[in-house]
Amino acid sequence: MAAAVPAALTPADSAAGSAASGRAAPGTPRTVVLDGGRLRRTRARLEQGDRRLTRTLRELTTRADNGLDQGPWTVVDKPKPAPGGDVHDYLSQAPYWWPSKPATADNPWGCPYVQRDGQRNPEVDTGTDRQDLEKVFDSTYDLALAWYYTGEKRYAVKAGQVLRTWFLDPATRMNPNLDHGQFIPCRYDGRAIGIIDFSQSYTSVLDAIALLDTGAPGWSRSDRAAMLAWNTGYRDWLTDSAFGKEEGAARNNHGTFYDLQLAALAYATGEKDLARRTVLAARALRIDPQIAADGSQPQELARTRSWHYSTFDLVAYTRLAAIGEKVGVDLWGYRGPDGQGLFGAVDYLLPAATGAEPWGHPEPEFHRFAASDVVRAAADAGDRAARAAVPRLEAPPGGDLWELRPAAEQLDSITG
Repeated sequence: MAAAVPAALTPADSAAGSAASGRAAPGTPRTVVLDGGRLRRTRARLEQGDRRLTRTLRELTTRADNGLDQGPWTVVDKPKPAPGGDVHDYLSQAPYWWPSKPATADNPWGCPYVQRDGQRNPEVDTGTDRQDLEKVFDSTYDLALAWYYTGEKRYAVKAGQVLRTWFLDPATRMNPNLDHGQFIPCRYDGRAIGIIDFSQSYTSVLDAIALLDTGAPGWSRSDRAAMLAWNTGYRDWLTDSAFGKEEGAARNNHGTFYDLQLAALAYATGEKDLARRTVLAARALRIDPQIAADGSQPQELARTRSWHYSTFDLVAYTRLAAIGEKVGVDLWGYRGPDGQGLFGAVDYLLPAATGAEPWGHPEPEFHRFAASDVVRAAADAGDRAARAAVPRLEAPPGGDLWELRPAAEQLDSITG
């Protein structure tokens, strides 16, 4: 059972601490994608005994509890370093590339590798940092949210340990680059599209840090400053490196997620002008060419996993729109030259998302719940059709956590 939620205090009270409980209650977090004010109001509802939210909180704390006995994880414990030889460099392998020959002593990788779109090579989950990275991102988010809503010290302490081990401690830290993301054995030591390994979920880590920054036990000022320095270095790598520039030029979901990550990092590191420019540019650079007048996303429909990638791209758009709200850009309200926009793109998914009609495009592993978060995001942004669809959505495995973390996540598991 979750502990009693700490009483809601003003920011001044939060800084001073609660004389009755002996601990400070977290204030309004300066979150990047999540709405900090909304989180604070949700916490107040929990304090007032909202039974529906209490049930949802149990689902969140169950996830956070699972992370208490795991990790921390580090890039330095992979079997082999990245091709450059530095164990502190992150390494992942391209998920859809497979060996074309049996492995031999002279050809241990079975090269050359060939692409099979949508078919995940199981070897990418061994020998690299990708799986551990996902655990870092997911556990940090769950733990920080659980601490914010319950006040349980153990959640904050564990989240801080995970972050320090992966990003900050000199012996175990990751270098702030993705020079060796999604490498292909015998072909490429790293690729620009490897940046999506971070683009998908790193905004959740930025929000977790913002939650901890409200006064979490075990998360010090030096931790906060060191994490800001890491994020600043990574932001600069993202804008200045050849891989970063190449990924930013992508015209499919990779480009959308690049914009999301860059805008989030810019906002988190105090570069609000860069965040605003990035969101503004996404209107003509992303929405106009990526979304058709009928709301479909032709480049994503062309994939073998068309449902996954259609919902996946919209995760980036909806989170980018949330950042836009913080920097004065209404991305939800934008309409392109053919009338295309985010509401139309979400509405295109509604018949399949609600089960009213089958999805009429290639998709070998259709999961209706994959669209649930993006539909909720559109509903909250004012889309009447999406709002009407919410009661008919399929809850994802592990429960619907939208009320506690109202920012779209990729709810099905395929990556890349």
